[in-house]
Amino acid sequence: MSPHTAARQEPLHRLPVRLLGDLVSPRALERILADAARARGQTPETLGPSDLEDILKREVFKRLQLSVPAALAKRRVSEVIGALLEAAPSAPAAAPGEDLSLLEEGARRFALYFDWPETQRLRGILGVARQQQAVGADLGPLLREGQDLIALMERRLEEGLVAQAQDLAELRAAFGRVQGMGGKEVRRLESLMAQVEEAQKGGVLQPAEVERARSIAFTLRRQLESSVMQPLPGEGGDPAPVDPAVQARVLALEQEHAARQLADLARDSEALRRARPELEARLQALRGEAAAGTLSAETLDAWRRELEQVREAELARQRSDLAELEGALAALPPSPALEEARVALGVARLTLDGGGLATDELRDLHATLDALQAAPEGAAQRLEVQRDLADLERAARDVPGAADDLAPGLTAAREALKRGETPDVSALWTALERRMAQAAQQREDFDARADRVIREYDTVRHLAGETTQKLGRLADTLRAQRRLGRMSALARERYAQTLTDAEALLAEARAEYEAAQQVTASFGADALSGLLDVFDLGGEAEEAAPAPEPAPAASPETAELPYDTWRVRGGQLVAGPVDAAAQGVAALLAQADDLGGQTLRFTDDRAAWAARLEGAGVWRLARGPNAGAIDDRVGAWLEGRG
Repeated sequence: MSPHTAARQEPLHRLPVRLLGDLVSPRALERILADAARARGQTPETLGPSDLEDILKREVFKRLQLSVPAALAKRRVSEVIGALLEAAPSAPAAAPGEDLSLLEEGARRFALYFDWPETQRLRGILGVARQQQAVGADLGPLLREGQDLIALMERRLEEGLVAQAQDLAELRAAFGRVQGMGGKEVRRLESLMAQVEEAQKGGVLQPAEVERARSIAFTLRRQLESSVMQPLPGEGGDPAPVDPAVQARVLALEQEHAARQLADLARDSEALRRARPELEARLQALRGEAAAGTLSAETLDAWRRELEQVREAELARQRSDLAELEGALAALPPSPALEEARVALGVARLTLDGGGLATDELRDLHATLDALQAAPEGAAQRLEVQRDLADLERAARDVPGAADDLAPGLTAAREALKRGETPDVSALWTALERRMAQAAQQREDFDARADRVIREYDTVRHLAGETTQKLGRLADTLRAQRRLGRMSALARERYAQTLTDAEALLAEARAEYEAAQQVTASFGADALSGLLDVFDLGGEAEEAAPAPEPAPAASPETAELPYDTWRVRGGQLVAGPVDAAAQGVAALLAQADDLGGQTLRFTDDRAAWAARLEGAGVWRLARGPNAGAIDDRVGAWLEGRG
């Protein structure tokens, strides 16, 4: 089933609420739809596509203009109308809310992702809904919450597939670097990549396989780089100094891997950190270490173990808390509010039994208990405000800056409820919608930046080199992120980071392009006259060593060559890893072709280079810390003997 199938099956009146919930609070949209339906003599459940289209063009569009520019409001309303027309043929008929098939289908679809908090809560809701259905109770609230959870999981899956596609592209690039090493781990990496690629085609996430593949790729790349760091004998038999550039690359690999592992831990511990806010300070400290380049694997392992221990302790605490709440609620006289609390209690119990945390649910149950114990006659109004505050808090988590903005007001409102007061939460909704409008404008800016990067990448994509290759992968990721609808906070952060990285690479690619243009323009016959002594232009070498038959050209991703070597034809790398410096030397070899050169040796400020004509316009090119190291490592290969 595609990621959109479940969305098409939801009641039509829920679709505008879901698709526009990043511009106006869902609660406000529900009120607008309810009022508009009442004015037309209907209920939200009985509104058809034409009714909803009219409401969107009138009431909803007018409301959107209060917080976002008219052009943006018009575009988003048009998108929702299009989605309504697409969904209408398969939309279920209006019903009193007794059908659990949508929730059951959602639970089956996302059973693979059993560790997601949304999946754990959906299972709890479905279990309680079946119990309530058996006694003929109203399932409306449970069905609505279940549908909201399914929509959240749809979004999480789509975002995860975009991230997985990016991981797969990076793994392919890493595999191209280490493929020539051979061995069991290389074959294992290739097998894992094939599994992930197959899952990606089927719209399935495989985070464990991706993590294993990343770890293997990291280990292999570190081994490859470290082999270059081994000191080679220098003059007089003394060890040559370790190449600082290679050492820096190894350290960069280690920190990149550590930062990625930390990001995964932060993502997976989000629900736990909401339950235990003290963990947030530790996470920020670790992020500081990652930014400073000092985050170690040992520190990450310790943090992972700590999170596991804290999670087990928190689960035990919440189960104990639930048992106490159950006993306290059982002592209260029957009432509609108490019945609602028992339903919430059942959902929390099943969530905890499934291994999920029920932090928000337990907090709300405590507030319900306080309300019922303090003033049973006013509990209904107090609980309505409590639900409003819970909706506010959950909605704010996906809006940049909103959670921090609303935190003091939410705390004050809950304290007022405990004192028996009824706080006015309209100001909090206004603050949230103001942040939503800012986030919507930020998204518009992100999309415009992505369009510019993609457009300008197309002007430099023909260049060889690692910079352009990386930029191409990020451009593909930006295209996928650009197509995402409403984004979670994590997806928005990833979008921002991809843009930052891509814009930096685009600037590098432009600089490399301009430098290449200058080199090409300056390396005429006169400019090269001072370099002629590095070429073997005589016929002796040609007579003594006839050029061997050229090897067939290969792509940089598939050629199996010694480390730090390439084949070059026509000034372009045709085999070996993508590398900006090597591409620069390749351009120089094109000039050597024009001059009839046979060999080339020189040293720049970072490395030594050696090249030898293989035949038919193909050069063999090698790089090393010095000329002696090149000869020892790949001298035979350069001469066509390896």
